[in-house]
Amino acid sequence: MRGDTIINGRAYRIVILTLDSHAAGPCHRVAPRLERDFPGLDVTVHAAAEWGECPEALTRAKTAIAQADIIVANLLFLEEHIKAILPDLEARRDACDAMVGIIADAQIVKLTRMGTLDMAAPESATRRLLKKLRGSSKPGGDDGAKKMRMLRRLPRILRLIPGKAQDLRAWFLMMQYWLGASDENVEAMIRFMISRYCRHDAWRGVKAAAPLDYPDTGLYHPDLPDRITTDPADLPTPKGAKATVGLLMMRSYVLSADTAHYDAVIRALESRGLKVLPAFAGGLDARPAIETFFQSKAGPKTGPKTGPKIDALLSLTGFSLVGGPAYNDNDAAVSVLKSLDVPYIAAHPLEFQTIGQWQASPQGLGPIETTMLIALPELDGATTPTVFAGRHGADDANASDIKAMAPELERVEMLADRVAKQARLHRSKPHDRNVAIVLFGFPPNAGAAGTAAYLDVFNSLHNTLHAMAADGYDIDPPATVEELREAVLGGNAAQFGQEANVHARVSADQIVHGTPWLDEIEAAWGPAPGMNSNAPCMPKCR
Repeated sequence: MRGDTIINGRAYRIVILTLDSHAAGPCHRVAPRLERDFPGLDVTVHAAAEWGECPEALTRAKTAIAQADIIVANLLFLEEHIKAILPDLEARRDACDAMVGIIADAQIVKLTRMGTLDMAAPESATRRLLKKLRGSSKPGGDDGAKKMRMLRRLPRILRLIPGKAQDLRAWFLMMQYWLGASDENVEAMIRFMISRYCRHDAWRGVKAAAPLDYPDTGLYHPDLPDRITTDPADLPTPKGAKATVGLLMMRSYVLSADTAHYDAVIRALESRGLKVLPAFAGGLDARPAIETFFQSKAGPKTGPKTGPKIDALLSLTGFSLVGGPAYNDNDAAVSVLKSLDVPYIAAHPLEFQTIGQWQASPQGLGPIETTMLIALPELDGATTPTVFAGRHGADDANASDIKAMAPELERVEMLADRVAKQARLHRSKPHDRNVAIVLFGFPPNAGAAGTAAYLDVFNSLHNTLHAMAADGYDIDPPATVEELREAVLGGNAAQFGQEANVHARVSADQIVHGTPWLDEIEAAWGPAPGMNSNAPCMPKCR
């Protein structure tokens, strides 16, 4: 956003540095109101997630920092993001009117300079207070909720203390504005910074609304009048719902109205006869949302044990369940997932590249994305990683000025199908389920079937089959491990010259004809071997 008049010969520039582009929408929408009151104001949002795949985006961020009058930096935790921009922030720190580091790595927070508040100064009473409030960097229990309550109380307390405490109060208020980054709070945050720290007398002292409070943990649905509620009864429910899905979203996206990707998933799940509980929690710890909306509360007669209200858990956050990329806590995640005992699926929007870049890339996801969006959630226990959304690049025909999230509709439908199957599977009885067990056998035809380094495969399989039988699966497992081994490796193995009992013979023609996306594969690799034009075509062929 840019006004059409200039103060003292130049625009007044506010630069927001953050992990992703979710704040771009609110900044774009409030621009007309701010421009009327602050002609010449220039507010830009720079997403660190773009810097790896787009060097030009990093160059633009560096240029903006060098010219900035007020800088707000937050959600910068990854080392490569910090290293890329830290020297530029340090160089500009003393020349700008204010620099604010919130909810970020300590190196970023330490650069904060707002009036008399200088977090790079030797330790003072202010620094000691901040350390006490920060507490452990690892979440535990309701520590996050306690800190949010403290965050809301502190500005009211500090308001009564004159002098330097007012700049510390301003820092806490900035955190409140950002954590509730709706259109109203983003506009008020910009007005608040201008009112206190802008060097132009004409703009100092303008009124700025107090931060609006939104639920730390709540429910979202595009059909709700106010979009957000804390009462599950307010949510629409498909008639004759077959199962219930707990959906996890990022609170920041909900508040900034960047929800097209969430809306598409909600609609797709509901169209399959599923009840959806779309929930969010403040920060990067999903446990409050899970405990509030997805688990039954224990009563005085039922004891401490709780049960799930859902048949499947689907996370659309793109992060691990507890702590996100900053301090993921696998043990805590495993504990809460065990208490739910439902299928857990993690899908993710693209944040570190555009949809076009991802589609054109021969490797798909990059190293950071693979680690953050797939590996860390899988350590928690997540399955079925799926890209379901992303942002369009500037050259894309579907690009927008606010870089909003856009669903990849074909993938959303595929994701909804998978979740629906998992939810129905959870509701089914064990004796109605079909289970396939795959044993390792590499290299092929080398006597390696059912072997694995340092593992007793057949003993483990024997125990597993008997445990399944005890749980109600319709199975009659062999009495001993040796009988099981013979059933798998013996039988007709000698007749077919194989190392294992052969259940069925499948021709090369059948395999080729039944291969999905055969045209795409052959376009890259040439005609498939073993093709016979007279062979019968199996389902899902081209």
